[in-house]
Amino acid sequence: MTAGGTGEWVLGVIGGSGLYEIEGLTDRETVAVESPWGGPSDALVTGRLDGVRLVFLPRHGVGHRIPPGSVNARANIDVLKRAGCTDLLSISAVGSLREELAPGAFVVVDQFIDRTVSRPASFFDNGVVAHVSMADPVCPRLSGFAAAAAREAGAPTVEGGVYVAVEGPQFSTRAESELYRSWGASVIGMTAMPEARLAREAELPYASVCMVTDYDCWRAETAHVEVAGVLAMLKSNAETARDLIGRLVRALPDERPASAIDNGLDFAVVTDPALWPPDQVRKLAAVCPRKFGSG
Repeated sequence: MTAGGTGEWVLGVIGGSGLYEIEGLTDRETVAVESPWGGPSDALVTGRLDGVRLVFLPRHGVGHRIPPGSVNARANIDVLKRAGCTDLLSISAVGSLREELAPGAFVVVDQFIDRTVSRPASFFDNGVVAHVSMADPVCPRLSGFAAAAAREAGAPTVEGGVYVAVEGPQFSTRAESELYRSWGASVIGMTAMPEARLAREAELPYASVCMVTDYDCWRAETAHVEVAGVLAMLKSNAETARDLIGRLVRALPDERPASAIDNGLDFAVVTDPALWPPDQVRKLAAVCPRKFGSG
């Protein structure tokens, strides 16, 4: 696809807790893609679903072996871009911070609060500086498709909401949970940041579908968050998520219209090109081939 033009949809799907594979792919291949940013979570699984090319990556690795703070989000976004993805759909498990968002609900969030503290959050360092806008961090077009597909799959669905990303791997204290509620947050998770930031830097429209597994510990009427209960809800949610993905790809237009996000770095890089370090340019080649070459 030519950047900024129309072309084929290539949907990258980042599977969260409970979603470790996509069934029904034709022309299925497992591809190991290397990244200059280190090792991604796992090999990519590529194929077609109802004619649409998909690239799937399990965020925690097959078997859920990578904790949230150790997910190499830079490598994950880099390899998805190298695989030709035009858009990214994130699927993740979250806790609810709102009474009306009961376990089993799907929330297609549109804002984030980042409380992570130890994760590399940008591709731009060591000599190349860029500042992308994160005012509106998700793609409204892809988010709309995702919300419609979730409803059609039978999930109680809320379109819009605030995701607070915490470092983990522990769940929140009650005081923290109440604080996030006072901020207006809707759900709480451990993986959307810096993933959403990096997707924007890589000029990839991004949507985040959050599957509620539990009420966070603020709710006195329910037991404290425990892994056993979360796992039971994960299984149910994962089946719905697979249905959602199928419905989403069937709803996509035959040809992908251009998105403003496709060219998000046009006015973001501030460092004089004459000063770009060659090694950093090579690392950025997949993030933005238009500016940094084909790599």
